[in-house]
Amino acid sequence: MWVPAGQARPDRGCTREDLPALGARGRCVETETACSYGEAMRAITVIPGQQGSVTLTDMPEPPDEDGPILVQTQAVGICGTDLEIIGGEYGSAPPGQDRLVIGHETLGRVAEAAPGTGFGAGDLVVGIVRRRDPVPCPACAAGHWDMCMNGQYTERGIKGRHGYASERYRIHPEYLVAVDPALGILGVLLEPTTVVAKAWDHIEKIGRRAAWAPEKVLITGAGPIGLLAALLATQRGYQTYVLDRVTEGRKPEMVRRLGATYVHSEDLGEAAAEADIVIECTGHLQMLLEAGPQHVRYRIICLTGVSAAGAEANVDPGLLNRNMVLQNSVLFGSVNANRHHYELAAKALAQADSGWLGDLITRQVPLDQWTDAYARQPDDIKTILNFPDASP
Repeated sequence: MWVPAGQARPDRGCTREDLPALGARGRCVETETACSYGEAMRAITVIPGQQGSVTLTDMPEPPDEDGPILVQTQAVGICGTDLEIIGGEYGSAPPGQDRLVIGHETLGRVAEAAPGTGFGAGDLVVGIVRRRDPVPCPACAAGHWDMCMNGQYTERGIKGRHGYASERYRIHPEYLVAVDPALGILGVLLEPTTVVAKAWDHIEKIGRRAAWAPEKVLITGAGPIGLLAALLATQRGYQTYVLDRVTEGRKPEMVRRLGATYVHSEDLGEAAAEADIVIECTGHLQMLLEAGPQHVRYRIICLTGVSAAGAEANVDPGLLNRNMVLQNSVLFGSVNANRHHYELAAKALAQADSGWLGDLITRQVPLDQWTDAYARQPDDIKTILNFPDASP
């Protein structure tokens, strides 16, 4: 049962103010009321599919069956997926429950870990989002749950499993990734970095089908995903262009600090005409497909942005076909990530300039002011919600 944070929990006979009186076995010492999971913790929850249901609530402690490692949440990142779930567009709660704890971009510190898990108290960690399907399908059986073939996977904070926007969570070690302690709070950027780490992994796998010598990369979108894609492009030594609609402010400056070139959307044609690799991070695919001559041989285009359905398109399918077939080009989509991509992302962040990474985080909001974190501001790149005792 959930209640707004701080209100009485009639099923348990105690409130948040009673928490110090709770015994170790989950029983209220003062009221002798049994508490199934011990003391309450605060979490950001929604009723999936119900717009306006988001609130800060008291939730039961995570049960032991969730995993032998207890993690104290330090911060969660806010992204478009969270806002769409809050808006009632999609999402599903765990079986038998009405509410879903949201949050899938996380940073935490191990509070307790069973022997043999490979983790210890104090470790800085990030939880993986997706879980393999129970069948499992061939992809999930091989650990490639990001490529699940039957759709029965679950995702923390999104689909059928509570997320990380809670004060604590439990987890199994196979779904936990260690973060370089030197990153500190910047480790919260790991999950969004996995999105582009996977994109680059698959681009390079496709590229190896034949002799390949790319030189120029175009990234469309200078949000957190686009900027992180550009980071990984410059780490590979490519001449990198990043396109966005704004003409001034933090985004163009962040691009230039990478040694990349910032391109305004009106100049897309020239940049697109020469790119060997394109990573689309906005969901506005039509703009990219309509842009100028498309004669670069062996171009690989990766789509990471999700487009709204129902939009009218003016793309010539015959011309698209000719350009893709006659130039041996590839257009593919990429979503989510598996453990390998989390490890690749962790390495990329450890090698990045910490000052640049820090400037990706435009706002840090304390948990008590959580509503501000989910209200977008014009100059936002990445907003994070800080939990009590978060590392500076």
